[in-house]
Amino acid sequence: MKKIIIITFFITSLLFPWGKTGHRITGEVAEAHLTEKAKIEIAKILSDPSLANASTWADEMRPNPDFQKYSTWHYANMPLDKRYSEHPQSKKGDIVQAIKLCKAKLRNPNVSKNEKAFHLRFLVHLVGDIHQPLHVGRGEDRGGNEIKVKWFGKDTNLHRVWDSEMINTYMMSYTEFTDLLMRNFNSSLVEMKSEEIWIDETQKLVIDVYANAKNGDSLGYDYIYENFDIVKSQLFIAGVRLAQTLNDIFDG
Repeated sequence: MKKIIIITFFITSLLFPWGKTGHRITGEVAEAHLTEKAKIEIAKILSDPSLANASTWADEMRPNPDFQKYSTWHYANMPLDKRYSEHPQSKKGDIVQAIKLCKAKLRNPNVSKNEKAFHLRFLVHLVGDIHQPLHVGRGEDRGGNEIKVKWFGKDTNLHRVWDSEMINTYMMSYTEFTDLLMRNFNSSLVEMKSEEIWIDETQKLVIDVYANAKNGDSLGYDYIYENFDIVKSQLFIAGVRLAQTLNDIFDG
C-alpha cells in the first residue's frame, strides 16, 4: 500500500501545472473580478463556488485512469518558430480546443448541471495552464520536463521550476500572493483577446525561457530575480482573463 501511495504522489507531482498554489492564485484573482450575476450562476453549478478550490480539480483527477483521455487538454506543443494557427492541431485535442469546448458546454442550456460542473472546473484550470510558458513548449522535451536542472541544489526540471519551484520559494499562501498581485497590477490593462492570441503570447515567453536555461544548469536566486516578474504577471493576467471569460458566459 505504501508503494502505491508513493508512486501515485510521484506521478501526480510530475503532472501539476502551475502547482496548486499557482492555480489557486489565478482562481482567487478571477473571483475578485467576477460580476455578481456570474457569481450567482457559478454557485448554481458548483456546490463549492470557490474558483481557487475548483482550479486544482483537473489535476487532482489525473491519476484516475478515466481521465487519461483528457491529458492532452493541458498543453499544446508547437515548434518555437510557428504560431498556433500555423501548426497542425492535435487530433487528441489540445488546450485551445479544450477551452473552446468548455465555453461551448457552459453556454449550452441543454447541458446537464453535472456536465457543466465538469467543464467549468476544467475551464478554470486550463485558463491558468495556457498562461504558463512551458505549457506551450516543445514536444521533444515535453515542455521542459526533460530539461534536468538543479533548484538550489535539488534535482528537478525546468517545467517544474516554472510550475511551482519559483512560487513555492516565495513562501506565501495563495491568498497572500493574490493580495500582492492585486496591489501591484491593474486589471484594466489586461486585454481579453482570443485563446489563439493567448497561446501565441505565451509562446513568445517560452522562447526566452528555453534560451535562458539548459540541461544541467544550477538555478537559484539569480533565476528568480530575472524571471519572477513574468510568473506574477502571467498569474494575474490569467486570473483576469478567466473572470472576463466567465462574465461573458454567465452575464454577457
